[in-house]
Amino acid sequence: MEALLQCPVLVLNRLWQPVHTCSVRRALKLLCLGHAQVVQTEGEARYQTHDMRSWVEYSQVDDPGATGEVIHSVKVTLRIPKIIVLALYDRLPRKEVKFTRQNVFLRDKHTCQYCTRVFSERDLNLDHVLPRDRGGKTTWENIVTSCIPCNSRKANRLPGEVGMTLIAEPRAPKWRPMFGLQRHASEKVWQEFISPDRRKVKMGA
Repeated sequence: MEALLQCPVLVLNRLWQPVHTCSVRRALKLLCLGHAQVVQTEGEARYQTHDMRSWVEYSQVDDPGATGEVIHSVKVTLRIPKIIVLALYDRLPRKEVKFTRQNVFLRDKHTCQYCTRVFSERDLNLDHVLPRDRGGKTTWENIVTSCIPCNSRKANRLPGEVGMTLIAEPRAPKWRPMFGLQRHASEKVWQEFISPDRRKVKMGA
């Protein structure tokens, strides 16, 4: 059950805009405090919101179309929420993406910035565009994803010195709710909020 409680939940603000993610444990706490409601993502009442009481009741319904997992306590069984909407918060947070090895790979889409090939993480390295022994810093603007062969070829030289070019200038990525999450952790139902299909959105008069 502990693993389920750590699963990611998409958090929407009061205007139904994605603002960040939290764990199932945190989502249920917010639900209990009345600070958030669960967004139903399945069945005929899709997008209906639930407070703690109605979510408990819904969790007891035997819905053959439901695919979510459940957690059990002594008294109740609860479906794992996938999306919650905050009751009061209507702003978008301003955040910076933490500089980590994995986040650099995510920014560069696991693509070697020299040969343009896509690799798995085990076949990638981080490369200082301006080598450290020439004063290069370990920052978003000087670190790129590189495959092992390209990393070895470049060594501690500038790309131009060995006939190599970057496919894009490295920059600090903009924060978004999905950034930094493992690909397998993302939920398909999130995409309607993260990357809505503009063709299906009707503009108000």
